[in-house]
Amino acid sequence: MSSHDERAPEAELGLLDATMIGMGAMIGAGIFVLTGLAAEIAGPAAILVFVLNGVVTAFTGLSYAELASAIPKSGGGYAFVNETFEALPSFLMGWMLWFAYMIAGALYALGFAPNFIELLHVYGIVPPPDQVGAVALPILDAAVPLGFGLALVAVALFVGLNAVSTAASGSVETIFTATKVTILLIFVGFGVASPMFSSAEFQPLFPEASGAFAILPAMGLTFIAFEGYDLITTVTEEVKNPRENIPKAIFVSLAATVVVYMAVVTVAIGTLGADGLAAAGEAGIAAAATEFMPTGIPVIKNGGAVIVFGAVFSTLTALNAVVIASSRVAFSMGREGQLLPSFGQIHHRFGTPFVAILASAVVMLGSVALPTKSAGNMSSLFFLLSFVVVNGAVIKLRRERPNLNRPYEMPYYPVPPILGIVLNLVLTGVLVEYLIRTDPTALVLSVAWILLGAVVYVALDRYRARGTETDAEPTADGEPIAED
Repeated sequence: MSSHDERAPEAELGLLDATMIGMGAMIGAGIFVLTGLAAEIAGPAAILVFVLNGVVTAFTGLSYAELASAIPKSGGGYAFVNETFEALPSFLMGWMLWFAYMIAGALYALGFAPNFIELLHVYGIVPPPDQVGAVALPILDAAVPLGFGLALVAVALFVGLNAVSTAASGSVETIFTATKVTILLIFVGFGVASPMFSSAEFQPLFPEASGAFAILPAMGLTFIAFEGYDLITTVTEEVKNPRENIPKAIFVSLAATVVVYMAVVTVAIGTLGADGLAAAGEAGIAAAATEFMPTGIPVIKNGGAVIVFGAVFSTLTALNAVVIASSRVAFSMGREGQLLPSFGQIHHRFGTPFVAILASAVVMLGSVALPTKSAGNMSSLFFLLSFVVVNGAVIKLRRERPNLNRPYEMPYYPVPPILGIVLNLVLTGVLVEYLIRTDPTALVLSVAWILLGAVVYVALDRYRARGTETDAEPTADGEPIAED
């Protein structure tokens, strides 16, 4: 008996699970490390930066919601584009998204490691992160840095969880996301109640040197904090009543994320001040928490420990979300015949896209070797390009299939997708210009991955053609051999 079959994935995720996948991916480590950097650029207007990025994101979110209700297939942006465009563009879309999710997974795993080590250090279990040594890995018969070893373990654990149970991975995502949101709300609660916040100064709102224009570069820097709602659409077929629940999950996750971001940034600036937050840089939220949260409480230790807890859970939920997303893109491509057929099969026992999950894990682990900065920039570039194409897919599908069943239709069409295209193209141009100046390696690697995708597409096309010719090979009397 084959270990896999082609039955459809089981719908085991509810609205809450789908919403938490989006929030788990969006509320990642970004809010902890980017707030101080945004304050450095935009001053107190960093609050507006996160709100405006939420608005920009909502335009593309409307497109994802409409497409998910009309095309209830797993695979996210790839599934929508595959339904709308020709084979090669849809393949390259899936190829980019698959890699972007896997790169993001590697980065989240590497981000989890130092935060977890710092958490252990807070409780006196290990030395500071910069003083820990290597750990032996018997499987590899080698010693590796502890941080790298922890990253490998984190990936392995979530890959194993996703491979054996979609419901279990969804439940873990829900629990972990609820935990980190609770931690951030605790931060907000103590901050609002502190005397420091009661005397907060948010004026002047904009920096004197650059004025309101400071918002734009700060938006570009922090936009990555809103990538993640699209992951919800990668598990469409595993969500109950997807035509209704997927759009709801997209809107709820986006709205809740914007509210959480606004509250956290407002408290951080209101207690530490924009200058103090900017001086703390990537440790801005932890520095603010240390100022006003209680100390000496058992388990909690201090405000910094609470934030480290939050960072650990943030990286874990984001990692789990992209393990789910990357494997579903590969599964969808395999099912559509654009990757090997085994990618599109469901395990007969576990009911999961087993091969797609394992293949995604292999590439994810290999991505750990990429330069961290370049990997992050590649991921952002591919996401922005995919958002442009998805907005285009909405317009094309409306024109070519106006009578398609759309349980959810965006308001004020075609304004949202057009704005989505324009704004994402602007951000793409800003990012490309930035990469040319500071990180050409990311551009080279991005182009190389797309070219590799074109080669894979041609190779798979020829492979399928040879298979078709073999199936139709004629007999001695010139008639094709009939299949059993």
